[in-house]
Amino acid sequence: MADQTEVIGRLEDVVSTAEDFDRVVAQALPTLLERTRYSMRRFLRDTGQWSEDTAHEKFILRWSAEYLERFMLSGRNEVPCRPLYLLDAFVAKLHSRPEPFCYHPELLTPLGRFIDGLVARAVVSRDALIALYHHCYGMSPRDVIAVTGLSESESQRIYKNFRRWRESGWQRTMEMIGMTDAELEELAAEQKRHHQQFTHEAERVIRFAQDHYRKSEPDYYPCLSRPEWEAMFSEAYGHDYRLWHLVLCMDCVQKTWGLGPKRMPIVEKPRLEIRVRP
Repeated sequence: MADQTEVIGRLEDVVSTAEDFDRVVAQALPTLLERTRYSMRRFLRDTGQWSEDTAHEKFILRWSAEYLERFMLSGRNEVPCRPLYLLDAFVAKLHSRPEPFCYHPELLTPLGRFIDGLVARAVVSRDALIALYHHCYGMSPRDVIAVTGLSESESQRIYKNFRRWRESGWQRTMEMIGMTDAELEELAAEQKRHHQQFTHEAERVIRFAQDHYRKSEPDYYPCLSRPEWEAMFSEAYGHDYRLWHLVLCMDCVQKTWGLGPKRMPIVEKPRLEIRVRP
């Protein structure tokens, strides 16, 4: 109890520099995570969206960690501040947005959690970002290189991204979002039984998730016209822009089809084809 009181006391004190903010927050992560979970649970209860079950507890834990990660990044720019009260204000602000994304009921379904978890991870991990090309469109490394028109030096990184994702990234991400093997197997079975309906539902959720994350983290990369994309490809610039935006925009990945090298591994335009496993 004394230790907890001491931690709270440090969080209530004013920090004057970004370095002090990082130090104080790093020493109090469990306390801050629990405070975030409490705030989210209270909000869901107050708005009639809470159920005492494992799915909601996993949901709370995942989004609390997501909120805390964002707080750690943005809070450095708010000094001088009192970290504890800044966190409260940060969470309250996110809760106050119309129809907060993280409380959308569709994201509590296995398919919603799977898609949202992959896209959320993609905004902070290059391996997960590149893996989205596989999970959304079934692309191989050669396909990703062709679709995005990468240079030879950039191309080698794509193979490394795929390898690291298969070896450890995918499993860690599934654990982070609380997807069990049974749920993954059921998703694959559902896709096989009702392929058209599954794909239609997946496209709806993916567009919803892509739109949210593309406009939030990192800075929003807007859609371009066909001539603007063509200039980017032909003049060989904007590699990171292409990698980031195209996998998070189903419309643009089809709009840019054919702008890469002429000899493309994929014959048809990319279309949604969910891959549950790497």
